[in-house]
Amino acid sequence: MAAIDTLEALRASGYRPRPVKQEIRDNLIRKIEAGAPLFPGIIGYDETVIPQLVNAVLSRHNFILLGLRGQAKSRILRGLTGLLDERVPVVPGCEIHDDPLCPLCAACRARVAAEGGALPVAWLERTERFVEKLATPDVTIADMVGDIDPIKAAQAGLALGDELTMHYGLLPRANRGIFAVNELPDLAGKIQVGLFNILQEGDVQIKGYPIRLRLDLLMVFTANPEDYTARGKIITPLKDRIGSEIRTHYAATRGHGMAITRQEAWTERDGGRRTIVPDYVRETIEEVAFQARADRKIDRRSGVSQRLPISTLELVVSNAERRAFGGGEPIVVPRVTDIYAALPSITGKFELEYEGELRGAEQVARDLIRAAVGSVFAGRFDGIDTRPVVEWFDLGGSLPLADTTPADEVIARTAGVQGLRELAERAGAAPGATAAETASAIDFVLEGLYAQKKIGRSEDRGYSAAETAPRRAPRREEPALEEEVRIPSGRKKYYN
Repeated sequence: MAAIDTLEALRASGYRPRPVKQEIRDNLIRKIEAGAPLFPGIIGYDETVIPQLVNAVLSRHNFILLGLRGQAKSRILRGLTGLLDERVPVVPGCEIHDDPLCPLCAACRARVAAEGGALPVAWLERTERFVEKLATPDVTIADMVGDIDPIKAAQAGLALGDELTMHYGLLPRANRGIFAVNELPDLAGKIQVGLFNILQEGDVQIKGYPIRLRLDLLMVFTANPEDYTARGKIITPLKDRIGSEIRTHYAATRGHGMAITRQEAWTERDGGRRTIVPDYVRETIEEVAFQARADRKIDRRSGVSQRLPISTLELVVSNAERRAFGGGEPIVVPRVTDIYAALPSITGKFELEYEGELRGAEQVARDLIRAAVGSVFAGRFDGIDTRPVVEWFDLGGSLPLADTTPADEVIARTAGVQGLRELAERAGAAPGATAAETASAIDFVLEGLYAQKKIGRSEDRGYSAAETAPRRAPRREEPALEEEVRIPSGRKKYYN
């Protein structure tokens, strides 16, 4: 339809306008029938959220996504543009993207009547049909719906209630598209009233003047369930007019979480060195988020966003880059100990309960990392004998290693530890692995043993034998002494 540039040509082409919700429904049906991906980039929702989304779209519902932070709510809403037609015809210059075949505003109707088939036709891309607004308490009805412009009314000699005097807000400008409101409970109640009038009746009052706006759009919302009482709430009439309420969730498995993090994290750097992130490092980073979501010292109501493993992995790679640049290593290979360098990211991604506040955010994060390492190590080395390495430390061995120690030096210092190299090969350092990969695997084994409390580690002395509680000296039995006790009857009684 690129060659169609007049209303006459548009009519001759056989084009028939459809409501936005019907358009999205039709395109969704075609995708389902073709077996095409419905929401590319959305991972872990195939059996839960996406079927509910599909049902809502097929039902032509306005809907709301309820979920904690970092659950891809905004990404899903933006992905809805993939269900719109590639382009639609509009009246050029119209602020509300009027359809030339059935214009909504009075100005466009007047143009069609005056110019007829010679009326120019413009084309609107699907990406331009998505309008998003972050709700804040200071949003006004003028921002969302519009306001009356008295100057325009005076210049045109129109009554203030005439729609030609209106300065359109975001909602009318989203006509024939998708209008998304993020964090809906933050909107003031009177603004929400304006929204449900648009949703159901198609009209709104602006400064006491009833103005009819029969807009054609899909309205979608997001909200955090905890915000209903924390910062605001969705008023009942508006909630009643939202067709579907869909709950999102965090990744249900470590594999789903790793796939999301791999997709979102910036790990392919431009420093001139190839970056290899071992799977056990990715697993451990993801497990930190899972441990945090289950930890009672962390506020579960605020949630632990998927941004935690994403930003943590980026910092882990950066710390490995710093080591590679300083040591002249040709390959960047992160280690498990590099996760401790990401503490500034981890501590900023969760809210602490009272018990956590007493312990401190950094110590809570360190505990999470150690628990995550222990979980991943146990899964990979279940049933594997690690006693030779532990015995080497128990006999007085120690390894002064740090996250800045170059790979060649790590390998040289650990060469005499019996059984360590074999465990590192099982972790992923195959015989042909580079020095950086081998050092990373060795680091993983040592950190795993430390996480299981089989060996000890300190920031200044490195790895050593596990600290054991000092044994108490056996209690020396003292000879019992006879003690004379008088009882009220005057008789004597002896206790040994």
